[in-house]
Amino acid sequence: MSGESQKDYLDEIELPKKILDEIEEVAKSKKLNQKQKEKLIREVKRVYVNSRWEPGEAIGIIAATSISEPATQMTMRTYHFAGIAGIKVTYGLPRLIEIFDAKKELETPMMTIYLNQEYDTMEHAKKFAEKIIEKKVKDVIETITINLDKGRIEIYPYSKGYFGKIIRGIEENIRGVKVEKKEKYIKVVPKKELSIPELQKLKQKILEITIDGVKGIENAIVRREGNHWIINTIGSNLAEILSFKEVNISKTRTNDIHETAKVLGIEAARNLIIEEAMKTLQEQGLDVDIRHVMLVADTMTFYGKVLPIGRYGIAGRKTSVLSKALFEETIKHLVRASARNEADELKGIFENVMIGQIPKVGTGIVKLIAQWPEEE
Repeated sequence: MSGESQKDYLDEIELPKKILDEIEEVAKSKKLNQKQKEKLIREVKRVYVNSRWEPGEAIGIIAATSISEPATQMTMRTYHFAGIAGIKVTYGLPRLIEIFDAKKELETPMMTIYLNQEYDTMEHAKKFAEKIIEKKVKDVIETITINLDKGRIEIYPYSKGYFGKIIRGIEENIRGVKVEKKEKYIKVVPKKELSIPELQKLKQKILEITIDGVKGIENAIVRREGNHWIINTIGSNLAEILSFKEVNISKTRTNDIHETAKVLGIEAARNLIIEEAMKTLQEQGLDVDIRHVMLVADTMTFYGKVLPIGRYGIAGRKTSVLSKALFEETIKHLVRASARNEADELKGIFENVMIGQIPKVGTGIVKLIAQWPEEE
């Protein structure tokens, strides 16, 4: 690299805050002027770039051990959210497994909703929190009965204000029924005669219809953070929440990685993996370098979609037959490779270790030839 191109390259390097603080301390103690300080920063950047990793270093192995060893110290625990009975948030090792296994069904999906400046008050926050909580038919009725004599279902809402919403919800979600409004109840009549078990299924289907709020938001709690009012939810529906005018779309987030990738893109999903993994580790008092987690996040999102670390994700995409056989389902991979006449080129670490060959990492990446001086 030429001197000019190296200079341009070093200008783009951003040093960690800790190193910048140390440079400031040194500059003050040595009483360096601005030109000397800039020269010091450039020299530190040069050393920093050359010291990030050694050629041939097995960074994947180092990242795996650096995360897994502290993770074995984690406790299997849950944390009660805001003191509300029955609501538990997944933390510790179970949450870490959820992240790295890229599970689509989370035990506790959550959202943190920030409001735009004009709605950032306690009154607006409480009103919005109430508005987004999902309300199903079963939440707004006194009773629902099956009239076996007339083969219909009768619904008795708490108040007449819910009549229109219930009727509209049934008409939009259930076919083959006729809905009529009576003075004190709503009558649901199937267009064809149904058996008792079929009427029971229809009743359960009606009870689960969402008539108000945002689908998936089970609960919402308002809290103050600094000068801002924030809404934490149990349940997640990022796409619909971002459509509200009250919501600050640049700050609002969910802990669902797949939903983030679908709504905001793969880069946002990568950042969420890093944030959630680091938060989970730090809550347990574990000090893991963020660069190890960044490497895992990069690997999980490399193909443009979120893949788990496992046989159905990253491990299953390896080209080496022996490496896949080493991880899980040994016989399946070996039989499939023999049937397809596949060959292993022995380029990776695991397959070389298996056969007792020096892998091309570390000191194994070079061939050293020593030539002894000839005797005079």
